[in-house]
Amino acid sequence: MKPYCGRQFTLDELQTLRHLIEANPSASRAQLSRQVCALLDWFKPNGELKDMTCRVAMLRMQADGLLTLPAAQRCAPRQPEYLATAATDPQSLLVRPVHELPPLHLRQVSGSAHSRLWNEYIARYHYLGYTPMAGSQSRYFVFAGEHRVALLSFGASAWKLAARERFIGWQEDERQRNLPLVVNNARFLILPWIQSKGLASKILAIIHRQLPNDWLARYGYRPVLLETFVETPRHRGTCYQAANWIKVGQTTGRGKKCPTSKPILPIKDIWLYPLHRSFRSILCR
Repeated sequence: MKPYCGRQFTLDELQTLRHLIEANPSASRAQLSRQVCALLDWFKPNGELKDMTCRVAMLRMQADGLLTLPAAQRCAPRQPEYLATAATDPQSLLVRPVHELPPLHLRQVSGSAHSRLWNEYIARYHYLGYTPMAGSQSRYFVFAGEHRVALLSFGASAWKLAARERFIGWQEDERQRNLPLVVNNARFLILPWIQSKGLASKILAIIHRQLPNDWLARYGYRPVLLETFVETPRHRGTCYQAANWIKVGQTTGRGKKCPTSKPILPIKDIWLYPLHRSFRSILCR
């Protein structure tokens, strides 16, 4: 039986899932996923149930004809729209180089008000706009003194990337088991009125030091590798290069479930940054 979401299920465990579904015909998929995690001791490093991962695994099992889940009880919530408000209006132009700015510091997004403000900035000023993030994640405001200058977000890594896999050198079972140790820089926005030379690479240098500790505090483990995608020719990845990230190749432009072999998405450069000197041995163990 093939693995699902990084876990190799035994035939006995599959039978346990089937019995649980049959014995609880009125249970929701969310309730079933939590029960399955408790039965199979499937936990995150911080002790929380891996119920969202379990739900995805069961959906993939259903697609493969291995079990039948109850019908979804409600439609997915509509993605919120973030209309521009005065809170994110442009500010005075800032053109001083980074060494002339007040000290930089990161503030993690916490609370609904800060979360909505971060989303509004990204929706208004990032060329990719705002999209919700699923799973483990960390979002930041960047300040120079008390002046907001940039925003970043980090979340789950890409499921498969040929160039990344070659760079790491891991096998398929190692990739599925250790993929959570790779974190994706999903958004990086320098606010349009901030034109400070050297700012972007300086922010990346700070995040290299702070993110592993923040991730450990929130999720119970430290990531060992960062990844990001830079759409060319829109961007050249200069700040990542200046911050010692490594360009390892390009995406294919096909996406995870593309029905054709021809590119239908923008081609992007793949950049990686090791957070640990032994990242390869950790990811390949």
